[in-house]
Amino acid sequence: MLDQIALRAELADHYDLAPSTDIAAATADIHARMDRVVSPPDWAIYAPYVAAINKLKKERNAVILAHNYMTPEIYHGIADVVGDSLQLAIEATKVEADVIVQCGVHFMAETSKILNPSKTVLIPDMDAGCSLAESITAEGIAQMRAQYPGAPVVTYVNTTAEVKAASDICCTSSNAVQIVRGLDAETVIMTPDKYLAQNIANLVPEKNIVWWDGACIVHEQYTAQDLRDFRDWNPGTRIIAHPECPPDVVAEADFSGSTSGIIDYVTRQRPEKAMLVTECSMASNISDALPDVDFVGPCNMCPYMKKVTLEKVLWSLHTMEGAVEVDPEIADKARVAVQRMIDLSAKMAG
Repeated sequence: MLDQIALRAELADHYDLAPSTDIAAATADIHARMDRVVSPPDWAIYAPYVAAINKLKKERNAVILAHNYMTPEIYHGIADVVGDSLQLAIEATKVEADVIVQCGVHFMAETSKILNPSKTVLIPDMDAGCSLAESITAEGIAQMRAQYPGAPVVTYVNTTAEVKAASDICCTSSNAVQIVRGLDAETVIMTPDKYLAQNIANLVPEKNIVWWDGACIVHEQYTAQDLRDFRDWNPGTRIIAHPECPPDVVAEADFSGSTSGIIDYVTRQRPEKAMLVTECSMASNISDALPDVDFVGPCNMCPYMKKVTLEKVLWSLHTMEGAVEVDPEIADKARVAVQRMIDLSAKMAG
């Protein structure tokens, strides 16, 4: 765990990080991407960190990959590439920089390292984990294989390198339907998200999909009654759910899709009011690009994603601490499963 007091003292010795209206004004073009959700006083606090990070990443020949669940000051302020797990995995294969800073959770940094074994991959907080990744082990995969002999294992990217290495192919919420449908097998094992598996089973009824008993702590909190109550309270709102939500929640929603799918849907449809049934930062990150959409309603926050802050990103680049390593033998096996996903996704897109 990072010593925040020592961290701040060290950074203060090298960077002027006091709130600054001058730096805020100088970076007004960056603030404009998020000024609907980040106030000018808050930007005066964030701007010195953003300026320091953007300068330092050039000196380090670093690129910052940020997931859609990052806060706006990270997503819009310092990220070079943003997207869902699939988009970040694909972009990680194209990186030319020497250093990758993964603004997301630990399994995402592992995936970047698997795909770029010769590069330095940093995560700003090693404690940025994932309830799904922690719900299954390679031994769990072996148990499922023993229970369903011959069935291929499709593993969500929200897993450790060891679990990926024990699987046949990875998937994300944006390509799971196509991957499961494309497998030459009647029974398919999906791990570790039971709700994603159940939602995919509803969309691919020709397959016998069996699943591991794991769930995302953000998405499993939503209930179908929550959505019905919200409709009664705020009629006319378009409700859009992530497929990691329970099936009855997805059934109650107007649309369900991955984080990139949600962004595409709202961008195309432009509903007057939208409730995103997913992690809190999703609506914040697309709000300024869609000024005609009123994002309303409750959201749940991922405590793991929120461990990544501007201060920790700056510390990571300053010290080059937080390097993620993956055992080469495990990485080789995991790379096969991840690359199969990327190749199949590219083939379907083509």
